[in-house]
Amino acid sequence: MNEVLKRIQECKLVPVVTLKSIEDAEPTLSALIRGGLPVAEICFRTECAEAAISLAVQKFPEMLVGAGTVINKEQCERAIAAGAKFIVSPGCSKKVAKVCMREGIPYLPGVVTPTEVIKALSLGYDHLKFFPAGDFGGLKTIKALSAAFPQVHFMPTGGVGPDNLNEYLSFPNIFACGGSWMVKGTPEEIEKKTSAAVALTRAANQ
Repeated sequence: MNEVLKRIQECKLVPVVTLKSIEDAEPTLSALIRGGLPVAEICFRTECAEAAISLAVQKFPEMLVGAGTVINKEQCERAIAAGAKFIVSPGCSKKVAKVCMREGIPYLPGVVTPTEVIKALSLGYDHLKFFPAGDFGGLKTIKALSAAFPQVHFMPTGGVGPDNLNEYLSFPNIFACGGSWMVKGTPEEIEKKTSAAVALTRAANQ
């Protein structure tokens, strides 16, 4: 397994961070680190995302920083140039996959159906984002897909929270979960919620 994917699997939880202002980047990411979760998927759907990734890479070298909501080749290239160490998409893009392969960057394409899983596998990817998990059957659907594709490892995102995190992580074909609940509120609240989330992931490993 790629070293970046190993780190994600070790963290078990990837905060999905949407930053509306570059001024929010440092306080938010610092709070995640203090809370014990040095990883972030910075969504590429806001104007400051590219700058935020660059800032994060420079300010927090201990943090694993990736780009999320990457939907085309141009975004992918910009995110990687800014320093993103992994790329996440809500769907599966062949053009994004090609850029990631060329640059040696892990890509987590989004899937919800068997056809989409087959497409991702045909592109060489077996670590996939299951999104939006809550709207497409959650763990029940992942278990069904895993029966057909035992080689695939899923990262459910969308509808994942403190109430179901342990249930998701207890299933062996799930290598991590994505969530945004811990990055809402003040830096102090983010730190507190992140610490609680980390405690949940540790409980799931026991």
